[in-house]
Amino acid sequence: MSVKAEHYDVIRKPIITEKATLASENGAVVFQVAMDSTKPQIKEAVEAVFGVKVKAVNTTITKGKAKRFRGRAGERSDVKKAYVTLEEGNTIDVSTGL
Repeated sequence: MSVKAEHYDVIRKPIITEKATLASENGAVVFQVAMDSTKPQIKEAVEAVFGVKVKAVNTTITKGKAKRFRGRAGERSDVKKAYVTLEEGNTIDVSTGL
């Protein structure tokens, strides 16, 4: 199975937080994904890049906060996260690079 460059455009990076670590104990992995990506695209990309079977994909959009950068008002970018639940027996080790 070939990995297209489009798959790397869909999956931006793994998210490693306390909440993501708790999700990984239940067989889920969390990725930051492109804002315009759909659940079927995310599923296809994860299966192609990591060679695993995906059971479900849940997504969430976090709105960017208004923050101050060096005294000037600014805003963080909106972020789309994908909680990818894997089939039994499949794992992805996000601590290692691709």
